[in-house]
Amino acid sequence: VLSRDMARTVTAAIILIGDELLSGRTQDSNLKTIAEFLNPLGVEIREARVIADNHETIVATVQHLRRAHDYVFTTGGIGPTHDDITADAVAAAFGRTIDVRPDALAVLSSYYAERGTEMNESRLRMARIPAGAELLANPVSGAPGFRLGNVFVLAGVPSIMRGMLEDVGHRIEGGAVVHQHTVRAKGVREGDIAVPLGALAKARPEVNFGSYPWMKLGKSGTDFGVNLVARCRDPDLIAAAVDAMAEILRAQGAKPEIDPKN
Repeated sequence: VLSRDMARTVTAAIILIGDELLSGRTQDSNLKTIAEFLNPLGVEIREARVIADNHETIVATVQHLRRAHDYVFTTGGIGPTHDDITADAVAAAFGRTIDVRPDALAVLSSYYAERGTEMNESRLRMARIPAGAELLANPVSGAPGFRLGNVFVLAGVPSIMRGMLEDVGHRIEGGAVVHQHTVRAKGVREGDIAVPLGALAKARPEVNFGSYPWMKLGKSGTDFGVNLVARCRDPDLIAAAVDAMAEILRAQGAKPEIDPKN
């Protein structure tokens, strides 16, 4: 990590690009992966959008979000096929030209030569990088991502995207880390704890509280309960909040679990 200002709030947005996401054909997992990667770096995800493979939509979304947040991450649309238009759209959003770059071509040529694979016209598309962008290493499939300004352009395939994140952390200037803890209890309904939880949230405005019910159908009947979540940048305040949430659940006759594994 480049640096971290422990008093500064650093925000990010994620743009998930792909017709396959909007049609339901593909289920996204990249949002969760990026959020979990950024949180320890002191970068808070404030917004996420799922958009189509449409040039104008990508340009407008990138332009808006890069002004609204410290960082923007895009996933999808940087492969070798005709509908991989993200690189061109990001270049347009910044008013930059885009073409096959010698540095990206060298990376790809070396990758495919080692595997005895032809560098054809389709694969050459993945060496098209906007002018002035920094390459992001791709240890999984060779074709680089890139950073332009405060926008990181990553692959859509989850395993490839995770590999590219390895070259992102040292480029981030983070802020204060948001601590998060969950208190879970079986047999408690949201309606049973809404009033005391609301009072707790009002008494401790520095902490963000959330309530998330769950229900599972099993052979022995319905298993249900609630997860209470607290988020805060101050570790002392978050510890006190966890204790208070646990007490609310104990008052219902429940046995609270702190940060359950599942």
